[in-house]
Amino acid sequence: MSDDFCERASKIELLLMDCDGVLTDGLLYYSPVGEEIKVFNVRDGFGLVKWKTVGKKWGIITGRSSECLAIRSRELSADYLVQGSPDKLHDVRVIANDLGLGLEQIAFVGDDEPDVEAMTNVGLAVAVADAEPIVLTAAHFVTRRNGGSGAVRETIDKILNCR
Repeated sequence: MSDDFCERASKIELLLMDCDGVLTDGLLYYSPVGEEIKVFNVRDGFGLVKWKTVGKKWGIITGRSSECLAIRSRELSADYLVQGSPDKLHDVRVIANDLGLGLEQIAFVGDDEPDVEAMTNVGLAVAVADAEPIVLTAAHFVTRRNGGSGAVRETIDKILNCR
């Protein structure tokens, strides 16, 4: 692991992320009656539980709203869930203020343009492997795994391995 990554990772107390394209594969699934269905990777879930076990906090900031996500967030004891966010950086700052953290103590995992401003203002910016080029450029670290395929777990393991 690079010294820069571990230096940044050593400060992280809060892991924030987008949902669609990060915790999911980014595809939208609808049942025949119009109900939205999301597919989450159990490995990401285990990673988030592990993150909480070491005393860290985590949350999701997403531009869309979904009851599926609310259920999964409760199931995994998310500390924060912001749905329908028009300004992710604003929400990052609100959460940081709530916890008394500096932005350098926050990591953000993203995949698309609405994530870039938040990513470029936090201590550790992570892009999933299949992120848009502008997101890849903004990242301090790019996962080997795609969104929805364990990229969040990979991120958590990499951060914790720097300890």
